[in-house]
Amino acid sequence: MVIYMKTMLDVRNLLKQFNIFIYTGSRKGDADLMEMELSELYQKGLINQDDYMKARLLLHQEKHH
Repeated sequence: MVIYMKTMLDVRNLLKQFNIFIYTGSRKGDADLMEMELSELYQKGLINQDDYMKARLLLHQEKHH
């Protein structure tokens, strides 16, 4: 399943599909936790490499914006 991702909200929506809800009150904090959750999903084979890489890139850009 390839998912269209262009914003951090798209990454949130991807995580919500797995009942993962993240809100720390800090965009950087949210991005850090989202990266950890994405890594776990990818390692368990629940998301494909393309979606994983797109989401990681978006979060990386968000943290360094």
